[in-house]
Amino acid sequence: MARVRFTPDFDPDCGDRELTAARHDIVIGRWQGLRELLRETGPDWAVRGHRVRLLAQACAGSSTVESWLAAESHSPDALVLHAATDTARAFNLAIAAGRGSPIDQARTDAAVLACLAAADAYPQDPTPWISLISVARLYPSGVRRRELARWWDELHRRDPYSVEGHLQVLHYYSSRWHGTHGLMYDFARDAAGAAPPGCPLPVLVQYARVEEFRYVLDGAQGRRSAVGLGQHWDHDGAVSDVRRTWERWILGRADDGITPAELRDFNYLAHAACYAGTPEIAGALLGMLGRRATRTPWSYTGDPAQEIVKWRGQVRV
Repeated sequence: MARVRFTPDFDPDCGDRELTAARHDIVIGRWQGLRELLRETGPDWAVRGHRVRLLAQACAGSSTVESWLAAESHSPDALVLHAATDTARAFNLAIAAGRGSPIDQARTDAAVLACLAAADAYPQDPTPWISLISVARLYPSGVRRRELARWWDELHRRDPYSVEGHLQVLHYYSSRWHGTHGLMYDFARDAAGAAPPGCPLPVLVQYARVEEFRYVLDGAQGRRSAVGLGQHWDHDGAVSDVRRTWERWILGRADDGITPAELRDFNYLAHAACYAGTPEIAGALLGMLGRRATRTPWSYTGDPAQEIVKWRGQVRV
């Protein structure tokens, strides 16, 4: 019998079927599905953040969230999603304009105000503070250190182990935005060191390594032979980081399953383990993932489907 060819499944919703159904509603301009989804999600902040982030990306090109607000102007969930959507739109405009182009000040300011309004409407929710820290990157000089620290304190008080929240701060501190590689890695390692066993925050170091790779590669205008990239993934420090994340996060987890909100984090660690030359960890992670995959970070080192198939063959999953 012929062997079935392995094909990764790049489900944009990471296997979250309820989210997929709600996103279909956006296409037809129906907001009621969004309301029901966020209502049912409740205060599970990791799941809520995952869903709001992906819903916002889908809502950015439509008026569905505005229709919801018009019908229920005081709905905390509608205001939270509107803030995330305005943040996504501000980033879309910045990307379309190109790096170094003037930002749309009005759009960015509107996103900030929407985030603050959402935070007032739903005081317990960390999601508006994640959006706020994210949009802060778009200001040419960032925001005042005291202001960023206040926003971070608000987020941390509500969800101290938020991967998405930490990730937005990591990006802010990166060389691409308002910091340095050193500052970015220091933040990632401090967060990883403070995380309890089984918490995914140690994977921030792998996010930082991908961010550094992209930044250096962009500066080298696509030349992979750029100075510093030769051993970027497999020097002693990178290998130690992979093993440390595996031990503190994966071996400390009580559940062998992977939730939709964790799928991207698992892919980042699996990618790092493959390139670090740790086949025992890479094989275990790729085995846990099965066909479930996210395009990033694999797309930064090649065609994502080909990358995953290649590494599964090399580590013999």
